[in-house]
Amino acid sequence: MAHFAFFGELLARLSPPGRELLRTARTLDICVGGAEANVAVGLANLGHATRMISCVPDNPLGAMAVGLLRREAVDCTHVATAAGRMGLYFLTPGASLRASEVVYDRADSSFARAQAEDFDWDAALDGVTHLHLSGITPALGKGSARAAVAAAQAARSKGITLIFDGNYRARLWEAWDSDPRAILTELIGMADILFGNHRDISLLLGRELHGDGPERRREAAEAAFQAFPQLKLIASTARHVVDADSHRIAARVDSRSGAAQTPEVLVSGIVDRIGGGDAFAAGTLHGLVSSNGDIEAAARSGLALTALKHSLPGDASLFSQQDIDAFLTGEMDVRR
Repeated sequence: MAHFAFFGELLARLSPPGRELLRTARTLDICVGGAEANVAVGLANLGHATRMISCVPDNPLGAMAVGLLRREAVDCTHVATAAGRMGLYFLTPGASLRASEVVYDRADSSFARAQAEDFDWDAALDGVTHLHLSGITPALGKGSARAAVAAAQAARSKGITLIFDGNYRARLWEAWDSDPRAILTELIGMADILFGNHRDISLLLGRELHGDGPERRREAAEAAFQAFPQLKLIASTARHVVDADSHRIAARVDSRSGAAQTPEVLVSGIVDRIGGGDAFAAGTLHGLVSSNGDIEAAARSGLALTALKHSLPGDASLFSQQDIDAFLTGEMDVRR
């Protein structure tokens, strides 16, 4: 059986209710997020063994975050506590033709302060078959970048499948004297599975690649496979934003020998778009493991979970296999 581990920061998300603007809000709703944690929760709800490796402040906010993950059956044995603060982000939800906006407030958090040597990688990765990292962790600063590389190297030394989600966050990289291309190239050079599209690949290779149509997306995937010999699979979505409430989404998984792409679906009446990419990652990984590596099954499962996530408030997917099956068979009526 697969046993997934996740290394990354746990965050508290604060957002005004009722699609208000942040500057006029008088109250804020709170939930727990973080790219890696979102995938962990999504996979745990699909029945997989998941483990979080992180660091939170020794205060009620840190306890809240860990408590939520534990309630969702994520193993938090390797979530340490330390001095510092909780990383926060503020979300102003979009509406109609107004896009959502994120403001980060995570500098000097307990996780951002942590160094590679603060984690016992041998113990944290014991029994693990897959390690999931994202591009958000190395974007937090030099220490976090070194910790992400150390985690990847530890996984490689143990023969663990390494999963990397590009999750490029320009505002985080620009906050310090960073070299995102060099750091991400090192990390993806160790990865077996990449969640990323033609824009991520363009950044890595230093040349413009386009994603218009299956042929151009295949061209981008083949360029990445050539540049990164370790890579076995690349998974991505194509998203066309109609407005804040309606998106058209298709899912794709490329292997070295071929590709599987789903038809585009219209996701309307969006409740919460945040975490859609993390739900896609969870659904795709679930599909891969459950089908013995069938990329068509993985693409369908990834599309199902990302589409369903848009109906749910909060950062993480809480759906089961039954929900995926209902989506794939077109069950839209009340299930009794």
